[in-house]
Amino acid sequence: MGRNKYSQHEIDIIGMLLKKKCSGTRFQQKLIRHQLRTNFEFNISDFNEPGKAFGYDELQAAIQRGAIRILDDATIADMKAKRQRDREHDAALAVEQAIDNGEQTDWQEAMREWEEWENSNKE
Repeated sequence: MGRNKYSQHEIDIIGMLLKKKCSGTRFQQKLIRHQLRTNFEFNISDFNEPGKAFGYDELQAAIQRGAIRILDDATIADMKAKRQRDREHDAALAVEQAIDNGEQTDWQEAMREWEEWENSNKE
């Protein structure tokens, strides 16, 4: 599930990409969908009816029915920063759990041990 809150500038770009998608080749459509997912966290499947094409008109309809909300740039920037912090926190927890479960090595601890060993052998 992607986002459902965007700035007007993001909506303008998404709309432009959707217009390009509808007139592009299959390969271009795939690239545009990838760009929508990665750059804007916009998943067409979150807003369209299964089996139907999703273009600029459907984007406007989703905005009209309230499925997509348009907020100011500052609010969107704060929201993106919070999502990034949450991702980093989740990644750190995953690494910590993998270390605790023995699935991964704590490379920072291994590096400290290596430096201690190196320093003790220099003398």
